[in-house]
Amino acid sequence: MCDAPGKRIPGGGTEKRSLWERSDGQGGNVVAAMEREKKTVTPEQAYARMTRICARKEYAPFEIRQKLQRLQLPADVIETLISRLIKERYIDERRFTESYIRDKLQFNKWGRRKIELHLAMKKIPPAVISDAFAQFSESQLNESLQTLLEKKRRSITGRSDYERNGKLIRYALGKGFPMEAIIRCLEKMDIKSYPHDPQ
Repeated sequence: MCDAPGKRIPGGGTEKRSLWERSDGQGGNVVAAMEREKKTVTPEQAYARMTRICARKEYAPFEIRQKLQRLQLPADVIETLISRLIKERYIDERRFTESYIRDKLQFNKWGRRKIELHLAMKKIPPAVISDAFAQFSESQLNESLQTLLEKKRRSITGRSDYERNGKLIRYALGKGFPMEAIIRCLEKMDIKSYPHDPQ
């Protein structure tokens, strides 16, 4: 950190004090102001930064708004930039939603309900989510379910089929798959679809 101008002390020489220790008590504010000045971003710089980000990956409008807010831009400037990015198709809510669904199905092996929850957290409107899911068949939405259940079946433990079956169902529900799809998949795997009381 830079030193403030020295102060004369008895016997000659100077006492160097940091900006934090200045006698006016404003050292911290000076440093903070210097940091803010260094980090100030103009609207055009923010726009250029967002176009680079959006060119690499799909983002929801809510995510880009958060990034712009972290740049400490005024709210009206942020909304103007968001509108511009949408108009120029750097941001497309529908395109983002379809891409997000596809990635979560393929790489995360999530079911529809979990994907819907996370899209809602990104402020995607329900109508957009529903329309995007309409582009996927039921088999596409549930194709990873059997693989997940077969893998989990090899690793779960339990004192009875009742207990192990219950764990399988809870696991699949936690991944976001609907109960009816889980039942069909378990029956296909020749596993009783509901856990039965061992009594």
